Amino acid sequence: MFIDENFLLHSEWARRLYHDHAADLPIYDYHSHLSPADIAADRRYDNLTQIWLDGDHYKWRAMRTAGVAEALITGKTNDYDRFVAFANIVPQCIGNPIYHWTHMELRRPFGIDDVLLGPETAGAVWQRSSELLAAPEFSARGILRQFDVRVVATTDDPIDTLEHHAAVAADPKSGIRMLPTWRPDWLLKPDRAEFAGYIERLGASAGIEIGSYAQLLAALEARLDHFAAHGCVSADHGLDDLAFAADDGAAERSFAARLGGKHLSPDETVTLASTLLVWLGRRYAERDWVMQLHIGAQRDNNSRMHARLGPNTGFDSIGDMHYARPLAQLLDTLDRDDALPRTILYGLNPRDNEMLATMIGNFQRDVPGKIQFGAAWWFNDQKDGILRHLTAVSQMSLLSRFVGMLTDSRSIVSFSRHEYFRRVLCDMIGGWVEAGEVPADAALLGGIVEAVCCNNTLAYFKLDR
Repeated sequence: MFIDENFLLHSEWARRLYHDHAADLPIYDYHSHLSPADIAADRRYDNLTQIWLDGDHYKWRAMRTAGVAEALITGKTNDYDRFVAFANIVPQCIGNPIYHWTHMELRRPFGIDDVLLGPETAGAVWQRSSELLAAPEFSARGILRQFDVRVVATTDDPIDTLEHHAAVAADPKSGIRMLPTWRPDWLLKPDRAEFAGYIERLGASAGIEIGSYAQLLAALEARLDHFAAHGCVSADHGLDDLAFAADDGAAERSFAARLGGKHLSPDETVTLASTLLVWLGRRYAERDWVMQLHIGAQRDNNSRMHARLGPNTGFDSIGDMHYARPLAQLLDTLDRDDALPRTILYGLNPRDNEMLATMIGNFQRDVPGKIQFGAAWWFNDQKDGILRHLTAVSQMSLLSRFVGMLTDSRSIVSFSRHEYFRRVLCDMIGGWVEAGEVPADAALLGGIVEAVCCNNTLAYFKLDR
């Protein structure tokens, strides 16, 4: 058996910590891109293609690199042929986390652990998994229950109705809490051609015709209240670039100019976006929400494929901007007025790990681990990236206060990434014991494992209230 119960656990202490303290913990996934509609409808999946390949740009990038035709990746080709195309390249993925994740997801929830996926086994895996997907326990919510997912947070635009969250909350049989996450990315991109149209839709969702900066803020306040009424505890921002120059007066003038059809200069764009982000940060603090900042993606690099397929289709990469100073200015602006919410910083470039791990120490106050260096993200959520991240956190902050792992995924079976993370964490700490670098104290170390894998998330997001 390739992936067995001691996968990634290279010492007796690693195995002890994982099996005694991590393996059976429930999952509180505080950031995902799962479809709220699928969970509300308790969607039934016909086959693995619908679960694995629809929307999974990790796999799409691997398939393109292996030379698979685009028609078999994002085209209208039938599901079986697309699955076989992926299965054929899985053996080529050794060394890539896709190889581990694929077999972990076959093992759980499908219980398929006696074969490796490849050209010779594709048909059998398709048949076995399709038969299982026909069973009641393999609906969307059934799969969540199999992973013992107690809370899942989705990613939602301020204009979303949140009707699917309301439906799940009203269903006493749902067995899951599905929380919305406020994600106002379009609001902070006033230089985009779509900005004016987005503001119009935002106003319609709030019942306010937005013709001024004050009306914009009123509409945002109304939508924030709407999210709060549906259980929101967190906001998230994808900040591909980060510069900072907040100024209320200049922002008001720039917003009026933009609504009037004028193009903003780069400086005006930065000022308007910065001022809005500060305003939002204050509102999050008032509502006792967590603010998450995902920083550093360089998106839509392939203009030909972006025109053909749109965003989030596998043509993004790690950016190389320098943003320590503007990030400090943003946090400091909120902190000096006691308006800095609990905040999680995610960096996509691992070059920035130590910068972020030390940045969070500048603004800690009152709340344990108030400012967090968030989990290894996107291109970094593999073994090496997780270890680099955990090393930076443990050496330059407090591992014991770390808020733990998330999926950041669009796949309903991606919760295996929590298991993957827990195994890597326990192997790292177990290695410290074996090397004589930490005491062989099961209660102490087991308590840290349980905190990082579960309890810190509960406390930080106040999910037990």
